[in-house]
Amino acid sequence: MSAVFLNPRVSKRPPPLSDQLRARVLDLRRSHSLSRVAALTALPLGTVKTICSRSGAFRDNEQHRALFTLPPIKLSTNTGVSVPELPPRKVVTGDKEIDAVLWLHSVIRTGQADLISKAMEAAKRIKTPLKELEKRYRDHIVRTNPNNMFAALSTFGFCDLEDMAKSAVEKMVRQKEAHARFGDDVFGFTPAEQFCEDTLVDVGLCKNGWSLDAKQVDSRFGAHPALRPHTLADCLHELSYWSELFTLRYAFGTAAGDPGMSVQARDDYTFRLLAKIRARTPTEAVTVLRHMAKHELMDREETNDILLNLIGGRANACLGGGTDVT
Repeated sequence: MSAVFLNPRVSKRPPPLSDQLRARVLDLRRSHSLSRVAALTALPLGTVKTICSRSGAFRDNEQHRALFTLPPIKLSTNTGVSVPELPPRKVVTGDKEIDAVLWLHSVIRTGQADLISKAMEAAKRIKTPLKELEKRYRDHIVRTNPNNMFAALSTFGFCDLEDMAKSAVEKMVRQKEAHARFGDDVFGFTPAEQFCEDTLVDVGLCKNGWSLDAKQVDSRFGAHPALRPHTLADCLHELSYWSELFTLRYAFGTAAGDPGMSVQARDDYTFRLLAKIRARTPTEAVTVLRHMAKHELMDREETNDILLNLIGGRANACLGGGTDVT
């Protein structure tokens, strides 16, 4: 008899796990706890932990983050000093006070903080209340545009100089940042946008006719696991990338900054993953909640499933969802 069988300390090694079983463990882990995965697969808990840990599928995906990250800000090499110039004064209505305010509007639209500061000081010297000037300006617009029923709408906000100034400065800051990151190619396709276009090149429309079919979208992006968010933090990283990218483009006030259908489909796909990827810690779950509240995402179709996912399996099981209790 072999010595192996005579020595009680020697035991047979367990057979190697198949790739299919490893894949099933990872798939189950996305919606179940480690202990539940072990029970469902009849594997030791330690084996399940090892498979999940070695896969890297539940750590932040650095390859994904590299693609969905804005290029770094590059300092300008231009050493010249540009002095902003005040816009010329113009006679628009013939009413000196109204024209003075309209000139202040043109100064504010430059986005130059120094000029705007001077404009706001100049506004304090106007004796007539701005609300009264707004009414006089509206009367002038209506009088000179008798057949335009919407002309008066252009006068609303006439006296909101502080809000106008704040918005103009923020817009200029975003424009400068966009140029610092992208140079003159602010509207050129980023690698992330190109990835979306290439992946969804022939995906059909859904029934509403204005968005891509969600099932096809999920299947296509799912076929690129290396660029799939692994964690909720990855999802928020990507969602923030899209938000920041188009915020910079919108600063130029052009419809060319609107996301295309493939990019919108990717954004929706990533948002749906918030309902499928388990939070690693309570802090991560809270971060997702705060992100959704900040960006007013609480009324989306997927929100209920996301909240149940963040609350955890115990609550979902009570509601009949079937997600793991532990």
